[in-house]
This record gives sequence, C-alpha cells and structure tokens, in this order.
Amino acid sequence: MDKMRMESVNIIAENIDKIGALFPNCITETLGENGHPKKAINFELLHQMLSEDVVEGDEVYEFTWVGKKEAIVEANKSINKTLRPCPEESVDWDKTENLYIEGDNLEVLKLLQKSYFKAIKLIYIDPPYNTGHDFTYSDSFIAKHTEYANARGYFNGNEEMNFVQENRFHSGKYHSNWCSMIYSRLLLSRNLLKEDGVILINIDEHEVTNLQNICAEVFGEKNNLGTIVWDKRNPKGDAKGISSQHEYILAYAKNKVAFMRHCKIQRPKKNAAAMIKKAKQLFHKINISYTLEDANKEFLLWLSKQTDLSGGERAYYRIDQHGDLYQAVSMSWPNKKKAPADYFIPLIHPVTKKPCPVPERGWRNPSATMQELLKKDLIIFGQDEMVQPRRKYLLKDNMYENIPSILSFGGSDIEMLSQMNIPFDTPKIVSICAEHIACFTGKEDIILDYFSGSATMAHAVMQQNAEDGGQRKYIMVQVPEQIKETSMAYDTGYRKITDIGKDRIRRAAQKIKNETNANIDYGFRVLKCEETTIGTDHIGLDLLFTCLLKWGIPLSFCYNTEQIMNYIVYNYHNGDFMACFYENIPEHVIKEIAKKQPSRVVFCENSFKNSLTKIQVEEIFNFISPNTKINII
Repeated sequence: MDKMRMESVNIIAENIDKIGALFPNCITETLGENGHPKKAINFELLHQMLSEDVVEGDEVYEFTWVGKKEAIVEANKSINKTLRPCPEESVDWDKTENLYIEGDNLEVLKLLQKSYFKAIKLIYIDPPYNTGHDFTYSDSFIAKHTEYANARGYFNGNEEMNFVQENRFHSGKYHSNWCSMIYSRLLLSRNLLKEDGVILINIDEHEVTNLQNICAEVFGEKNNLGTIVWDKRNPKGDAKGISSQHEYILAYAKNKVAFMRHCKIQRPKKNAAAMIKKAKQLFHKINISYTLEDANKEFLLWLSKQTDLSGGERAYYRIDQHGDLYQAVSMSWPNKKKAPADYFIPLIHPVTKKPCPVPERGWRNPSATMQELLKKDLIIFGQDEMVQPRRKYLLKDNMYENIPSILSFGGSDIEMLSQMNIPFDTPKIVSICAEHIACFTGKEDIILDYFSGSATMAHAVMQQNAEDGGQRKYIMVQVPEQIKETSMAYDTGYRKITDIGKDRIRRAAQKIKNETNANIDYGFRVLKCEETTIGTDHIGLDLLFTCLLKWGIPLSFCYNTEQIMNYIVYNYHNGDFMACFYENIPEHVIKEIAKKQPSRVVFCENSFKNSLTKIQVEEIFNFISPNTKINII
C-alpha cells in the first residue's frame, strides 16, 4: 500500500526534469539542505547551449577540454549551405528512398535537422579512432596551437616548440581536437533520433574513455545500453604495452524507457535453424535398432564439433520424443522470499502417481500455469517421484538470445571487397552491421551513417532487407576526401572516398540481387553539400531541394514533373508540396496548380510581374484551394 504524499508537487524538480529532457548535458548534481545529492542545472552550460557566441566564464573540472564551448557554438551555428541533387550520379533517382550525401558531416547534420528531426531509428558510426594521425575533420572550432598553449599557460611565442617536444599520444591538444569534433556531431545526432532511437559507435582504446564521458553527457547516463567488446582475435603488433586485440561498440538510446518499450536487445540464434534441422534428421532415423537415446548421443557428438555456437545455443542439446530440441531448466521460485501458497502445490508423477518434491521457496509459476505446462508437455519428470521436475524450453520457441557484451569476430571483408573490385583498407564488417540493424531497427526504419567510408552500412541495410523482407532506408554521409596517389584505390581509378562509396553500393546491390533476387530498394539519391545561392541561375531541381530542407520535408519522397503550357511544375509526395520556378507565370498555369490543392506551393520572387499579380495569385488560391500555403523565394 502506498502512503499518500500530503505536500504539494515539487515544481522545481519537475522543471529540472523538463530541462533535462531537452538538454541532458546541462543536468548535474549538488548537495541539498539535508546533505543528500539532488539534481541541479548547470546554468552556465545551459546559457551556452542557447547562445550563438562563447559565454564568458571559467571552464572548470567536470568533463571538459579546451574548445568545448566553441564546439557547442559550432553545433548551434547556422550555415548558408544546401544539398544539391545529382540525378546523373544516382541509381533509380525517381523511385529510391535511400540517400548518399557528399559533404562535411557537421554541415550535413545541420541541414538535416528539420527534415529528419526525430526521424532516425539507428545512427551507426565508425568515427576516426585518433590513432596518432591527423583526421580529415578539421572543424573551424578546433583549438589552434596558440589558443591551447595560452590556456595551458606555457606559450612562449613559438607555436611549434612545445608541441614538437610532446608525445602526440599524450597531448591534451590531440584529445581536445578529437573531443570537439565528436561532441558537436553527437549533439546534432541526438536531435535526429526518434524517441526510441539508438546510436552505436565503433571506437578503440585511444578515445573510448572520452567517448563514454561525452555520450553520458549528451545522451544521459541513464540511457546507456551497454558496451560491446569486439574481440578481433588479432593483437596489435606495434603495441608499447599490453597489445589490444579488441575494440568497442558503445550503445546509447535517445530514451531508454521508450526504447525498451518497443525493442528487445536480442539477436537471432545464428545456428538454431541448422541445429533443429540436424535433430529432425536424426529423429527420423529412429527405428527398432536406432533409439532416441542413440539419436541424442549422435547429436551430442555433432554438437561438439561445431566451433561457432553461442552459450545460448549449446544449452539446447537434447532431442525429445517429438523430435524437438530442448533444454531442462529449474522451476524454482527465483526470489529470496517464499512464494505465495498457490506456488507450493505439488506435481504428481505420471508413472508412480505420487507427489514430486516442491522447491524450498515454491514453484516459479502458480498452479494454473503449471497445469497449462503439463497439458503442453513442457514439464520433464524424473524416473520416479523423488526427482524434482524441471521446465522444458524448446529451441523452436526460443530462437532469439540477448546480445552479449563480447563479440568474437576475427574476420575481414577485404577479400569480399577485393572480389567486388573495391579497394578499401579498413571497412566495417557487413555481417556485424546487418546483425545490429536486425536487432535495433524495425523493417521500415531509417538508418544514418555520417562516417560512411566505403558505405558498408548501405551494403548491410540492403543485405538485411533482402534477408527479412524489410523496407529500411539509409542515409550515408561522407566527406569527399581526396585519395592519396600512392594508394591502390588511386591506381584503380578512384579519386575521392565518395567515388568508392557510390561504386560499392552499386556493386553490392547487383551482388545481392543476383544472390537473392529480393524485391528491395537497390537505388540511392546523390546529394552534394554546397553553398546556397538561390536565384534564376539555378535549375528548378536545385531550388526544389533547397525548399525541402527549409521547410523540413524529407528528401527521399517520390515526386513527378508535370508540364502545364510548357511550364514544368514539381509535384512532391502526391501534392504535399508543389513548385514552379519560372518568371512571369501565366494566370492559367497558376489556376491549374491551385486545382490540384497542394498543401504548400512555392514560386520565385520573379514569377510575378508586380505586386498586383501577387495579390491576384493569392485570390486564385483563396477561391480554388484556400488551405494551400503559398511561399515566395
């Protein structure tokens, strides 16, 4: 029985929770009047989150680095960029719902804020590991040598002196650059995730601690889903200390409660189907001279030779009288306190007709449930009533298992990429990505990877869709980094990483189609992040996609072009949005557009001769389609 609280609601605590829902990185702890910790707001950080300029104040020890405030400013700063459509580089431009975006991912994340706000189910990224080499993402807010030296108090007028003497692997500047780079991107990432969305991040030992701290701040510690330790079975040969042979995959939910409400962090048992098939084959051999016991012995021998079984799979090593694989599990009450009286009713042995022993704290289930299990033949009895009965779990009813914290996979996709004639040294593993896509997304969700590299995630999305009939969509983002002339990729004819990514998607699509003949989306729309220069010199499609970004409309919807008196009119997503960008559009064309009753319509400033013509256009829509919103660019 709950005791009623007679005091009024703690409005301050509720307001802090509301602010925490919007800005989890601004929630901290302080001591209350009773000496116990309580939630509080870091007002300085909150001020910074709501400011376009760096707020004055000391950066003190919490989890901070030089340039952290500027990273927040950079994440909040607007840009004069757009995404220019490139149908000529795309595949199935008119039909596909997949996007491949070329550009700096910080800028692209900003551009996607309205069109994909709370729309992404899974963000899966493999950022630079900071292994001692410069990374490509040299953002404007990353601290300069002089700024860092001044902050540390040892600048002597020579930018290079102190930094040359420092070991780069222990340089604070080195970590500050990386922290600033990832921090601003994660701040923007959180906005794009659905309420039950999740982010997975690959990282190694160099920045895992900093990344964990940053994720805890951006997403909130309570939304930590755990860390997967990926044993790659190959110790690093150039280690100065203990040789790491593992990396990490950090998992954070946007809202863990919402995520757990809709998702179970489980994966299919990879070998379950093969195990069930083998058990059935042996069961069908049973005759006068080959017994069920013989079948079980042969199955155990076969099982002992399988090297890649999980612990959850190995537990199912017995074949029952129906040919089903099962494991026997205790039915004892799991809690320390005794169960209610209804949980102590004994089971009667089917042969001796005598009661079997009841567990000391009672059964796991009430008597009605125990009777249902008996009817379904899911309780296993011993030879006589002296043996406590156990619950039978059938493998066919338990085809999924929890995702373990250890991932053992020492393989590589380099050979597969070589067969596809795609030269890339450090690709992610398609099978691992596909498994996580299956575990963390539904069949119609959107997956985002803004460190796309060779576009492994696009490959994995298509692979998983082909396997389970899904219609998942992907958004790949990759900076068009120049390829070194000394590389095999350059010799093959590639000049930018994005060239490799797009070509890999094309070849992976053909490979999957040949192998599966699955009816899935094999195409992608190419968009390029460029300066915004709205005007008559831009083609209509450029203006169309600039408008989609401005008004927060997804970029993957189908559209068609219609000709009205030789004027091209864009009809986006079945009339949700229509556009015509010509000069001096005739009244007849305006009326034909209005008859289609779009939700929104857009014209250029010079689409009308004068202000009187604009008024006439408004009158036409008010009469024919009064609910249409008219926009002028």
